[in-house]
Amino acid sequence: MGVDREIEDDELLDVADNPAQAASLHKALRVLAANPSVGRELQEMAKDVLGGRVGMKELIESDRFLGAIGGRLSEMRDAAEHLSPAEREASEARARKMIEEREEEEEREKRRG
Repeated sequence: MGVDREIEDDELLDVADNPAQAASLHKALRVLAANPSVGRELQEMAKDVLGGRVGMKELIESDRFLGAIGGRLSEMRDAAEHLSPAEREASEARARKMIEEREEEEEREKRRG
């Protein structure tokens, strides 16, 4: 299922504190929509928000969303508990790198205006 019309960043301001946060949320929704490893249900929810078929505020307040997120968090917690020390260290390094890259990108976007 493709997205016919994609929402604009400002359509996420009902749940975001500012335009930069809305842009970040929009980007995260695109990643979720394109990533099959998050599970079909979360993918479809992201596509529904991106396509304007459901509002983000409406979605995050729904039992469907809470159930899907809860299930994924449980899977992630179980996986994290079974990491070896080396795997945990590598995972933490990847997370730090992703955070640094995101912060650098946000800083570049701020400078652009």
